[in-house]
Amino acid sequence: LGTKLFGRYGEGKKSEKSELNQIKKDADAISAYAMSESLWYLSRLLPENHAIMVCVGEGLMPKAGETPEMGSNPMLGFGRIYARPQVAQFLDQRVHRLINDDKYTWIDFKKDIISAGITIWGTAIDTLENTTRFAKGEDTGPLTVLHVFDQPLWITKPYEGYIGNLILPKSVVQKASEESILINFFTPREKVLYAIKKTYPDIKNQNIHVWTLAGKSREHRIGKLWEEWKSLGIHLVEEGWTLPSGYKAFTDSGTYAPTLLVGTWEDNEKQKHLFLIDGYAASAEALQASSLCPILDIDASLAVFTSKFKLSYDREAKIMHLDPDSPEFEDNLYEIFGEKLDKDVTDMFRNDIKIAANAGINLKKTTISIDDFLPEKNWNVMALAGYMLPDPYTGTQGIKEVAPGIYEVTTRLLTPEGEKKTKITLKLEEDLETSRLIFNPLLNRFLKGENYQERAVKISDSGRIRNELQTLCSEALEYEGTTGIIVHFNKISKDVISVQDQKRLKEILKWYKENHPIWFNWLKITD
Repeated sequence: LGTKLFGRYGEGKKSEKSELNQIKKDADAISAYAMSESLWYLSRLLPENHAIMVCVGEGLMPKAGETPEMGSNPMLGFGRIYARPQVAQFLDQRVHRLINDDKYTWIDFKKDIISAGITIWGTAIDTLENTTRFAKGEDTGPLTVLHVFDQPLWITKPYEGYIGNLILPKSVVQKASEESILINFFTPREKVLYAIKKTYPDIKNQNIHVWTLAGKSREHRIGKLWEEWKSLGIHLVEEGWTLPSGYKAFTDSGTYAPTLLVGTWEDNEKQKHLFLIDGYAASAEALQASSLCPILDIDASLAVFTSKFKLSYDREAKIMHLDPDSPEFEDNLYEIFGEKLDKDVTDMFRNDIKIAANAGINLKKTTISIDDFLPEKNWNVMALAGYMLPDPYTGTQGIKEVAPGIYEVTTRLLTPEGEKKTKITLKLEEDLETSRLIFNPLLNRFLKGENYQERAVKISDSGRIRNELQTLCSEALEYEGTTGIIVHFNKISKDVISVQDQKRLKEILKWYKENHPIWFNWLKITD
């Protein structure tokens, strides 16, 4: 609700790319801040030895079609801990070691948790799915997604990349195995169709609907997949296609929500239809979607790509399985690309592989599944979503103003035990302008010109600014000792925060440090 009301919804409809990007950042900042505050309060309802840990976030990586100046967006990323102070401090220290100390492994982390008797609820979060659609004022799509697991995920560092995904009903994969056919992301689609026909003998090819991301920027990546399906007479879901809900499909973004439609249905003429997902997604959405498998009785086969995704999917995945330290690494890249790459590009791919491996991503297997992200064989998940605007894939309504200042918000809860859809009626306690200040992060307000020097400073501002820095520029932070944070301004890309805003941010932080040294003794600033 806070994001919909105060996140500049629709203000980017006719904006230039640079302005659109800023609107997206503002929307992401509010959604991340509201989620962070919510998790903080929720953690107070947990038993004292329990904690919520963010294991996967979304926002570090510019997506397809975005230009370099779009940069990364504010997000809740790896390592954020929500718990009572003593537990939070204990876990913060261990998480900082995971990030900074290569000798401290996930196994060491798990042993420390068990020894301390702490239970961690791991999470995968996308605080604003379909940010561009939100900024442009589209009628459907934007939502908040929070998946909570009964254990921390096997991820040891901030990570975001592209992941190939083929999502089918589990019955199709099981039927294929009975025919000695292995179905995974790299299986020829002709064999996938064979398995579908074996599972649903009466289904017509034109009634098999394959959803993939579309658009010119994706053609070099998955154009071969599109042609493969088309040659088989299969329907590729296009922008504006009418879904069973009556809403129109969109294919410019939003790889999570379509997962909830994977499966079959019958139309008015009693013809069977099948909806499936193919192509790729960003890592957070791919992980969230694949964790729906035990809930929706579906199967998701994943393949790890680089964060740049320059080649067709079938060649792209080979890069991530190379040995970056091998003396033959450049030759291996030559075999994949068919041309010699310059040193900068070679180093970029080498770095991509190392980042994924160091984060705990399994690069030894050709394809992976959700099980590769969860250390315990038996795991459970709770999938939560809040809808800012209607969701075309489930038909769920968005936020409605039912009376002046009173709003109805629809949320959905999914677990293996069942599904619960709840409509919550909310009223803002303050007027709109006061509420706007409440929902906007302090640093965002100050960067936009609010006079922080004349504003009454509260001790809680220290915690708010600390949390906001972790959302705004996590890649520029170094953790020191038990509570210290060093902000390295030379590590903040101008694509993330403009040079002008960096200068103002530094002035703001220095002012707080100089004028309230006790409350901000955790803060250090370097150029």
